[in-house]
Amino acid sequence: MKVTVDEDKCCGAGQCVLLAPDVFDQREDDGIVVLLDAAPPEELHAAVREAAAVCPAAAIDVDENA
Repeated sequence: MKVTVDEDKCCGAGQCVLLAPDVFDQREDDGIVVLLDAAPPEELHAAVREAAAVCPAAAIDVDENA
């Protein structure tokens, strides 16, 4: 799995951080997503998929084939 984020789309809702704090964080000044792990371990894949699914701005892309 390879994860990418589009900071320009991010609205700072923070759902990704709540669901997968080992993979996502937020900048202090504006709440925009920060990707901590672009290739998370398998045990985090379900949480990353859920974070991408609930992102209101669709700023998270998950490539299952990478």
